[in-house]
Amino acid sequence: MAGHSKFKNIQHRKGAQDRKRAQLFSKLGREITVAAKMGGGDPNMNARLRLAVANAKVQSMPRDNIEKAIQKGIGGGDLSNYVEMRYEGYGPGGVAVIVDALTDNKNRTAGEVRALFSKSGGNLGETNSVSFMFDRIGEIIYPASVAGADAMFEAALEAGASNVESGSHHEITTTPDDFAAVRSVLVAKFGEPEKSGLVWKPNVMASANEEQAGDVLELIDALEENDDVQTVTTNVEVSDQIMEKLMAAG
Repeated sequence: MAGHSKFKNIQHRKGAQDRKRAQLFSKLGREITVAAKMGGGDPNMNARLRLAVANAKVQSMPRDNIEKAIQKGIGGGDLSNYVEMRYEGYGPGGVAVIVDALTDNKNRTAGEVRALFSKSGGNLGETNSVSFMFDRIGEIIYPASVAGADAMFEAALEAGASNVESGSHHEITTTPDDFAAVRSVLVAKFGEPEKSGLVWKPNVMASANEEQAGDVLELIDALEENDDVQTVTTNVEVSDQIMEKLMAAG
């Protein structure tokens, strides 16, 4: 029976991983479709589409899926009218949370996001209720293996980056306006990054104990399970010891 239980557990894990991967591809595809609809289907002439396609390729999204998503955007195959929405609020322990979404039904998505905040013990706020605790920046991340810290620092700063931090990865930050240009220079020199995009970076951190941190992670997971939600950002600061306990328990 032990072997049978182990097999079922492996199946369950694989099923969960497959669902998460399918959901990831769906969200990547939605961003590609919206980008193509807004700026045309040629990545060379559409910076947002170029970034969306690059991020999809990094996640090993099949080429056919990418092409279908582009055709939906330019060929009228997708009748949905997606709009970008941003939701702000406070999660467990008073941590600030920003949720970016692409939705074809604002009322539905707002209701679902509000319900998840309420269930976690938090509350959805008004526009700009927490965004002042974050800075909008461009972020480009490379593995440490692509270049030494000095070489990456020099290349990134010469390209116009605001800052470079190197450790297990190189994390390059830019202003939103400089992001596309800096990314283009670094891609030409080092290839495609592991991750890149415009992100929210906390400028005020909120500490959390083990219980609060666990509740925040549950809220993030629940939000990311929503098909309309693209990204979730919080200013929670969790110690390594607490994170290790939560990872071991989960």
